[in-house]
Amino acid sequence: MSTIIAGHFLLQEEVDRARQELVGAGFAEPRISGFFVNQPGQHDMTPIGGDNLLSPGAKETPEGVAQGAVAGGAVGAAVGAATTPVTGPLGAIVGGLVGAHVGSLFSFSKMKDKGEHEEGGDNDDRVRKPGMLLAVALDDGADERRAVDTLRQSGAHHIERAEGTIADGDWVDFDPLSEPKLLTH
Repeated sequence: MSTIIAGHFLLQEEVDRARQELVGAGFAEPRISGFFVNQPGQHDMTPIGGDNLLSPGAKETPEGVAQGAVAGGAVGAAVGAATTPVTGPLGAIVGGLVGAHVGSLFSFSKMKDKGEHEEGGDNDDRVRKPGMLLAVALDDGADERRAVDTLRQSGAHHIERAEGTIADGDWVDFDPLSEPKLLTH
C-alpha cells in the first residue's frame, strides 16, 4: 500500500492533460489511474444493485409504517365496531383495513423535510463526488506536495488523500463508498 493523491475533474480531456502533467512531473505511468466514479447510490454494491439496501433518506420508514398501521388499524377497528349495527359484522374488518391504510400514511412524518441535511446528499463532504477521478500512487511522502500542486494546476477539484494500491494503471482496492479525506492545503 502507498499514499494515493487523487483529484476530480469534469471532463476526460482534463484527465488526459493532467495525466501528461503528472508524467512530466516524474510520476510513473503505471502508478497513475484514471476512471469515472458513479453517483452515490449507483455503485452496485448490494445483491439488488445500488449501495444500500435502504435509501438513506428512508431509514425510519418501515418503523413509521408499522406504527401507523397498528394505530390506524386499532382506530379503524373501533370505528368499524361502533358502526356494526349499521354495517354488519364486516364493518369492523373494513374499518380496521381502511384505518391501517390511512395510519400507514403516518410514515410520511418519518421522512426528512425539505432542506433538511441528508447523509450522502450533494453537500456532504463525507461522500465522494461523482465524475472523473485521476489518482497517483506516491513512492514516498516527499512526492505529495508535487502531486497535489500538479493536480491543482491541471484543474482538479476535491483533491483527496487515500491509502491503496495502483498497479498497472488500476487502483485495485478503490472503495467508492469510503469517506474521502479532502486536502485543504
